[in-house]
Amino acid sequence: MRAKTSFSCQSCGHQSPRWIGRCPDCGGWNTMKEERQAPTGKGRPVAMKMAQAKATPIAEIEVVGEDRRLTRISEFDRVLGGGVIPGAVILIGGDPGIGKTTLLLQALPRLASKEAPVLYVSGEESPRQIKMRGQRLGIEHPNLLILAETSLEQILKAVQEIQPAALVVDSIQTVYTEQITSAPGSISQVQEVAGQLMSFAKRAGVPVFIIGHVTKEGAIAGPRLLEHIVDTVLYFEGDKGHSYRILRAVKNRFGSTNEIGVFEMKDGGLEEVANPSELFLAERPQHSTGSVVVSSLEGTRPILVELQALVSSTSYAMPKRVANGVELSRVSLLLAVMEKRLGMHLSGQDVYVNVVGGMHIDEPAIDLGIVAAVTSSLREVAIEPGLLVLGEVGLGGEVRAVSQAELRIREAAKMGFKRCLLPERNLAKVDPIDGIELIGIHEVGDALDVVFA
Repeated sequence: MRAKTSFSCQSCGHQSPRWIGRCPDCGGWNTMKEERQAPTGKGRPVAMKMAQAKATPIAEIEVVGEDRRLTRISEFDRVLGGGVIPGAVILIGGDPGIGKTTLLLQALPRLASKEAPVLYVSGEESPRQIKMRGQRLGIEHPNLLILAETSLEQILKAVQEIQPAALVVDSIQTVYTEQITSAPGSISQVQEVAGQLMSFAKRAGVPVFIIGHVTKEGAIAGPRLLEHIVDTVLYFEGDKGHSYRILRAVKNRFGSTNEIGVFEMKDGGLEEVANPSELFLAERPQHSTGSVVVSSLEGTRPILVELQALVSSTSYAMPKRVANGVELSRVSLLLAVMEKRLGMHLSGQDVYVNVVGGMHIDEPAIDLGIVAAVTSSLREVAIEPGLLVLGEVGLGGEVRAVSQAELRIREAAKMGFKRCLLPERNLAKVDPIDGIELIGIHEVGDALDVVFA
């Protein structure tokens, strides 16, 4: 029987019997690719007899404690929620060369034992290439097995023979199954391969790590369903111009999605950063205008970062507004508040805001820091180095309270800061902390009077 042909969107998975230029579901242009469907035989399929599930009252369901296995890389374990759960399927995405393979090569041997080795399946590199990388990283573990294979059936056959303690598939876009005739990396192939790997992981209780390519927009390539199938989705972030990397969880069925892990890329591989605040503030200039220190809360960990602003006059009718590491819409909103409530003339000024180190902060607790940095650059007056600025700014010019203020202040005191500017509502709830002066403010104007007194 002749195989049927359909066109599938490589972004959302929408199928069409003919080619169309724009996907009607996601609106993507030129995303429809031809895929061949396997021919089916005649006759009605025989329905499988499955045991009927029985509804159980929630009070009668027994809860079994989670048996987590530690990779002994504390930053990695923290992002995973405290370790690796047997049978979990973990998807790791990131830009090429960011360190996905390096991280897993360093973590995988620590899950191995004499009775149960670990298996690394590579569809992109040969075993010799991985061996060369392992020598550079100092990895010579006898129970780390390397398999260069792209056929899912052959991979599962090797897994049944080896019975590994953990499995890594690098990458899922290169693996194909013979049950589907489309090319590797297509929507149907990625979806079917991920489904079979998940079925194996749950049935055998073996954790499976999947490395996924990302698109130019930064999302993991393939159908969106891929992120729904797996248990945990991790993104490796970082600027190639900097040596550190941030591992962030965007989905985790076994832990919090607010935790991040900070690593530094060195010649010998990835090294954990126990104190990220010290790393981000290491090269901060002491008496530079437009520089202020703010606190970002990532999960349970407060991180101090340097926020920089540059204000320069322009001769163009439309001044530039550039933001790196913060939302541009948030910066525009704060500039409007400064013009309306403080009387600052910024309509003829280019404004550039940057979070040093490549961090991306999306919480409102840094609003007051942005206002202070822009004012410092506009007035050409430096902010004292030992000052921490906290607070959310409203459209009326009021300064609103932030969450976990005491945790942020204690981190600042640990780093040697002497003063902290925070909302009055937080000041009433924070106990005095030795070594740091707490100054409560109610409006933006009061905050600037304190900063530039």
